[in-house]
Amino acid sequence: MIDRRTFATRAITASLAASLAPNLFSASTNSSNSDVRLGFIGVGGRGTGVLETLLEMEGVQFPAICDVIGKNLAQAQKLVEESGRDRPEAYLKGPYDYRRLLERDDLHGVVIATPWRWHIPMSIDTLNAGKAVACEVGPANSTEECWELVRAAEGSPASCMILENACYRRNMMALLNMTRQGLLGDLLQCRGGYLHDLRKRIILGKGTGVSLPTGGDYRTRQNQIRNGDIYPTHGLGPLAQILDINRGNRFVSLSAFATKSSGLQTWTNRNLPSDHPAQQYEWAMGDVVTSIIQCQNGENVVLTHDCALPRPKSFGWQIQGTLGIYNEEANGIHIDGRSKGHQWEPFEKYQSEFEHPVWQRYQKIGIRGGHDGADFLELSAFVEMLRQDKPAPLDAYDMATWMAITPLSEQSIQLGGQPVPFPDFSDGKWRNREPSFALT
Repeated sequence: MIDRRTFATRAITASLAASLAPNLFSASTNSSNSDVRLGFIGVGGRGTGVLETLLEMEGVQFPAICDVIGKNLAQAQKLVEESGRDRPEAYLKGPYDYRRLLERDDLHGVVIATPWRWHIPMSIDTLNAGKAVACEVGPANSTEECWELVRAAEGSPASCMILENACYRRNMMALLNMTRQGLLGDLLQCRGGYLHDLRKRIILGKGTGVSLPTGGDYRTRQNQIRNGDIYPTHGLGPLAQILDINRGNRFVSLSAFATKSSGLQTWTNRNLPSDHPAQQYEWAMGDVVTSIIQCQNGENVVLTHDCALPRPKSFGWQIQGTLGIYNEEANGIHIDGRSKGHQWEPFEKYQSEFEHPVWQRYQKIGIRGGHDGADFLELSAFVEMLRQDKPAPLDAYDMATWMAITPLSEQSIQLGGQPVPFPDFSDGKWRNREPSFALT
């Protein structure tokens, strides 16, 4: 939570940030001077963090906020008021009250930061209401739901953006710059995932949103009823940009495999009393889920979900081509003819040499916001999209493709790891679409 002293300190550079933020991704000055007016659906833990980041940007107003928990909503209203803005109108009448918010005619866009199962349905409703979407990440409930999202986006005058902050991380944007310049040669395989010890959080819940009657929250429930990669977009998103997925390339098939489930029950036995309700939980989710995705242009992606075992946090990123390889966990890179044989070089000097222009500009105004500054960048991109009336940098085709990993991996695991066809959510448009992310 941002305290008043932090707000005051950051206000010193707010004007500079406001003047540069709309142009972090473009040299264009063709942007509206009017305020961007955003509605908010969901202001629990993640939603509050997103709101706090947006409050650092001048010219962004928040006329309406919706949540099912009064305490969360009141805190969000307070944050907005303390920033010097008008108090947002509250929408608190149950889980579907967000639809009343969508009826307003004074909103340019809506930020969605609710539990996972609501993400795509709320995005569809928002698009059908003619308002732009900035939706947090998570799994799709089904592939049909992904098709419904695409149809809604194609039929709406508004844009849909998935808020995948990993695409805006400094190292991954530098790597995007490197691969576009051919430093790693012809790309062959990429690896990534979400490798994060979340045992306590999965079993007991986060405590900032709606709790289940038996304890835990939405993430608990997902692990109880699904067996697949339920959090694919962090690991996949930056790799999809590097591989030009949906823009000259696409995913064609997926095979997935899951280990048995032991980690959550082991943690429960070691850390909770024998009469704790969690002792009765049954877990469907395998401790490690591995998906192999084949691409149209001959590359493949190995994606890992590993959140139920003790381990340091990692995205497990590795990018390998004919001229070199990058490995996140080694924090190293090896370039043929430039690096010593069989040795990693520190990535830092390459990151400096190939710093993405967006990050060059960003560092001048001061890195801010969560996830090492990536949150501020992704939200700046959304605001810039609205101000300059530009297409979404990470659009509905991306959102559908990345979130579909979950139901497709479930299907493949049920079939013993057999490959399943990957839907072409662009319906062939990928052939003629050009790479567009962070071209500046």
